[in-house]
Amino acid sequence: MRLALLSRQARLYSTRRLAAAARGRGHRIRILDPARCYLSISAQHHGIHYQGREIAGIEGVLPRIGTSITGYGTTVLRQFEIRGAVTQNSSAAILRTRNKLCMLQHLSEAGIPIPETAMAFAPEDNPDLLRLLPPPPLVIKLIEGSQGIGVVLAEDAEAAESVTETLRALTAHFLVQRFVAESRGRDLRYFVIGDEVTAAIERTNRNGGFRANLHRGASARRIRPTAEASHLARASARILGLHVAGVDLLETDSGPVVLEVNATPGLQGIEKATRIDLAERMIEDLEKRILERRAALP
Repeated sequence: MRLALLSRQARLYSTRRLAAAARGRGHRIRILDPARCYLSISAQHHGIHYQGREIAGIEGVLPRIGTSITGYGTTVLRQFEIRGAVTQNSSAAILRTRNKLCMLQHLSEAGIPIPETAMAFAPEDNPDLLRLLPPPPLVIKLIEGSQGIGVVLAEDAEAAESVTETLRALTAHFLVQRFVAESRGRDLRYFVIGDEVTAAIERTNRNGGFRANLHRGASARRIRPTAEASHLARASARILGLHVAGVDLLETDSGPVVLEVNATPGLQGIEKATRIDLAERMIEDLEKRILERRAALP
């Protein structure tokens, strides 16, 4: 099979692992920087060009599109979809996850438990916005942040007002959430492929902070998925239209809640902690879907 992997950095762990897994299974795979792809569009033709040549014959695409290039990257991915390629996650599904409020709206509409959340647009609504939630501490997040960047814990009302006023001055869009104190700097990452939880880890902030992102120095250990959390992880991926997802959950006194869903989950931390070859399983799953597409063609 001829595959394409959309990634801005060929040396990233996840990119290298997926490319190696694809080649190990006998596929031809090309790593394409989505920012360097350029498109031609007409009623008769939807071309994808790269370094002076048109890309053709791609049956499957693995999108590793970062937040900094979400808009253009998903446009490139959409062009592959129009040309009939099977994409690990669709352009529409990736867009649903990149806006945190939009993602939470989809989940809450379907009855998925999430932390209490509020958002406003106008600066003059800041005081009322903060009163919609329980008293601080509160978590304040940039709408399109990632890897724990743009996430602040406001310990008291004065800090919450100061942070929200500062973000308004920077014309940044953000949301405010109830701080789940009982999580104690821990969260869970459930890795979903298809309709199966293939791996699960607990991430812990080793310095006593509230963020448990591995990119920010958290530690990870393999855990046994629970039935309740697995159900929430699979349902969240399905609701957002994701075939592969990293679902982050917090354990609360009333049960797990979904904190966030990642459409391009990193592989390094979770593969190291679980010793599960997730790259191989992702390629195997994409193969299956390509074969199903072939069988459905007239």
